Amino acid sequence: GQPVVLYAYPKDDTSGCTTEACEFRDLFPRFTKGKAVILGVSPDPVKAHVKFKAKYELPFPLVSDEDGKICEKYGTWIEKSLYGRKYMGIVRTTFLIGRDGRIAKVYLKVRVEGHVAEILTDLAAL
Repeated sequence: GQPVVLYAYPKDDTSGCTTEACEFRDLFPRFTKGKAVILGVSPDPVKAHVKFKAKYELPFPLVSDEDGKICEKYGTWIEKSLYGRKYMGIVRTTFLIGRDGRIAKVYLKVRVEGHVAEILTDLAAL
């Protein structure tokens, strides 16, 4: 019965992922005021998530998707290329899920700066 913000990110404690997580942290009271739940998901193990959450005092759950099943189902586990080497990884994506459990909006290939504020605007319109 609550809106959910599910954001998929590549790796704990990297610059872009840390910036994104800290923006969610800093604006967390505005999400809880709108009665929204925030969940971060990445392929990092639980141990890495625990360390990352503690280091940055993240007030929301991080989900470990080591086998990639969650990200695969949401379409965020894709083939990537870096310096000509192909590998599987997460494309930074956020899903805004309405109170009815349906995906209300998908933010593909997220640019971190200003992204969390955009979600808050869209959340208010739900």
